[in-house]
Amino acid sequence: MQSYTPNWTHVTEFVMLGFSGVHEARFLLFTLFLTMYLVTLVENLAIILVVSLDHRLRRPMYFFLRHLSCLEIGYTSVTVPKMLAGFVGGHGDKNISYAGCLFQLFIFTFLGATECFLLAAMAYDRYVAICMPLRYGALVSWGTCIRLAGACWLGGFLTPMLPIYLMSQVTFCGSNVIDHFFCDASPLLALSCSDVTLKETADFLVSLAVLLTSSAVITVSYGNIVWTLLHIRSAAERKKAFSTCAAHLTVVSLFYGTLFFMYVRTKVASSIYFNKVVSVFYSIVTPMLNPLIYSLRNKEVKEALSRAFSLKSWKGQ
Repeated sequence: MQSYTPNWTHVTEFVMLGFSGVHEARFLLFTLFLTMYLVTLVENLAIILVVSLDHRLRRPMYFFLRHLSCLEIGYTSVTVPKMLAGFVGGHGDKNISYAGCLFQLFIFTFLGATECFLLAAMAYDRYVAICMPLRYGALVSWGTCIRLAGACWLGGFLTPMLPIYLMSQVTFCGSNVIDHFFCDASPLLALSCSDVTLKETADFLVSLAVLLTSSAVITVSYGNIVWTLLHIRSAAERKKAFSTCAAHLTVVSLFYGTLFFMYVRTKVASSIYFNKVVSVFYSIVTPMLNPLIYSLRNKEVKEALSRAFSLKSWKGQ
């Protein structure tokens, strides 16, 4: 047990500063982030409903897309509502309990890791569809899809177990002000008055393991896809095959680019404001863009959305 200094004030709740440096523009930022959050919810709910109801989209690719949309909704909902309350509410709306802070960090990490694994599963699906089309039905059966999705969710759930346990062993005392808009690991560790070397090392290794494992699957899958495409003589077939991967590849680039920057580090970054901007990008902007990327670059999704929201469909009901 660590000995405690008598005059330390032990933290039972935290205050999240959010974007306190832009007080004059808080209502503008509130409107901007609320709009982005609502757009994210509408887009992802639309994809979930369309994929669930349209029999033409009952294929493995869209099965994984539906799971991705569920993740995007949870990913934003665990952080954005609290951040919005901090913009327009009183001082108490910026407070979060110690247990609530750890819970928010757990859910955020859980969903983020699950998305990494799910993007890898989607890359595998594209690899089999393009490189082994004759065996696609056998290798990516519905049973396989369900097991892959279950493994992604289970792997994501197990990912934050050790980091959150180690965080619960860290001593917080004195200042309880988190210079961020949600309970992320780095700003929390900056408030610790105990040795956080083990915690930082564990965070680094767990993050690296998740990112390297999932990105390795994606890299190998797309390496084989590119090799296969290079041996397709027909330019039209090559373009058609690549178009099925373009949306997924774009989403992967956006998501992994920011995650590698933010989490594969052992020390708290010097520019906290820059960290906040990057966090906004991967926790708010990317979940809003992903449905647009998949719908705008995918003819089948666009046609399904058109059928779902057309007047003829409603009249036919």
